[in-house]
Amino acid sequence: MSREEISRLTEILRDSHRLVFFGGAGASTESGIPDFRSADGLYSEKYKATFSPEELVSHTFYERYPEEFFSFYREKLINREAKPNGAHIALAKLEEMGRLSAVVTQNIDGLHQMAGSKRVYELHGSTLRNYCEACGTFYDVDYILSRQPIPHCEKCGGRVKPDVVLYEESLDGDVIEGAVDAITEADTLIIGGTSLVVQPAASFIRYFRGRHLVVINMTATSADRGAELVIRQPIGAVLSAAVEGI
Repeated sequence: MSREEISRLTEILRDSHRLVFFGGAGASTESGIPDFRSADGLYSEKYKATFSPEELVSHTFYERYPEEFFSFYREKLINREAKPNGAHIALAKLEEMGRLSAVVTQNIDGLHQMAGSKRVYELHGSTLRNYCEACGTFYDVDYILSRQPIPHCEKCGGRVKPDVVLYEESLDGDVIEGAVDAITEADTLIIGGTSLVVQPAASFIRYFRGRHLVVINMTATSADRGAELVIRQPIGAVLSAAVEGI
């Protein structure tokens, strides 16, 4: 990354008082969390059919093959050893400074909260929360890991479902409202670690009407053309360096 890019980003951060960060999987890769699309062919081989990663985390697959769903979910989507990286820590610092008003994330790993961020809109839920489909009792991530093959509620015996939005399921209305309001009121929007292809989440950025639009992503996005600054470097290193300069 160039010194000029970091310097310009630092200037933008200094000028921000209602900054919103809109992030995706790339915000957590520096924490060692791979994109779930790196699924292997284990389940495709077992059923003599080809399942895309999206199908493996769909509501249909969850209902039809619950044992296989939980096996895949535990292996690919739960990352108990992951820790916040420079991006999560920098964003928490910006919130503490009074410059960042919200994080809107497509990730389900809970790393923003672990780093200290308080106002986080998790569009796709979190692996750290799980609930009984029958009585609503909540369970932590360790419960899912320890109750195999299919976790059931200790109180009523109902199936315990991860509090994540599977494909074919709708996003939470309150989370959508909070995220859209934050983006609408933002003076700066940083889009980081997302290719902006997952809908409807990616469409929320159209509500931004503020002064500064920044994109930090390793590959091109649909927002690049309208951005004031585009940086093609790992987001953790970029945000850490920029925040240090404030």
